[in-house]
Amino acid sequence: MVAVAVRKSETLIEADEIVSDLKHTLRFRAVCDSVLHQKIINQAAASRNLILTDEEVQEAVDSLRLEMRLEKASDTLAWLEKQGISPEDWEVGIRDRLLSKKLRNHLFEGDVERHFNENRLQFDKVLLYQIVVENFELAQELFYQIEESEISFFEAAHHYDLDTGRRDRCGYEGLVARQGLPATISAALFNTSPGELVGPVQTEAGYHLMFCKAVLSGELTDEVRESILDSLFREWLAGELNHLLHS
Repeated sequence: MVAVAVRKSETLIEADEIVSDLKHTLRFRAVCDSVLHQKIINQAAASRNLILTDEEVQEAVDSLRLEMRLEKASDTLAWLEKQGISPEDWEVGIRDRLLSKKLRNHLFEGDVERHFNENRLQFDKVLLYQIVVENFELAQELFYQIEESEISFFEAAHHYDLDTGRRDRCGYEGLVARQGLPATISAALFNTSPGELVGPVQTEAGYHLMFCKAVLSGELTDEVRESILDSLFREWLAGELNHLLHS
């Protein structure tokens, strides 16, 4: 029934209606940028003679099918039909993503270690616990109560944090990289000793009380390498798009 509904919806919707919806929901610019990004990637890859082999594409297809538990060809076809796309559409999308990654690696693999070494501090991590509340007065009162051992940090987090998930975890956030923190939070945390109560610090989310259980020096792990490659590639794409739009 879903596949039938998809096919029927295609006959009921005009192209200009899709464009209007994208504009009304403020997604139009993002879609345009995505299309232009792919044009830039295709041109840049072609100028550098970067091509995809059939083996690379097939490996990516098999990996996606395994990830999505589409064990049989019929399962894959049924899933594609529900999405309203053809196997050809799906393959084009996979090729686009593979080509993007191949170009990313070609352009910036040689710059990863230099970038990491120049920005090593940004990859330091803290084992973070925090409480976020809505107003300063409550944050200040909790700070004093925790300092005076009238309530533990974990009890306060469980009862008062705005985020239900973090309440259940008694304030536990896990390992967080310095570069993933707001500047005010980063400055406060990395200028104190592990275990020291910090706050209240204001951000758009509210008023934060925090402590870090440990500080870990940044390491060039596979995950960090990928994040650096993605960051450098995004910066490059943004520059190429800006040049394209204003040249």
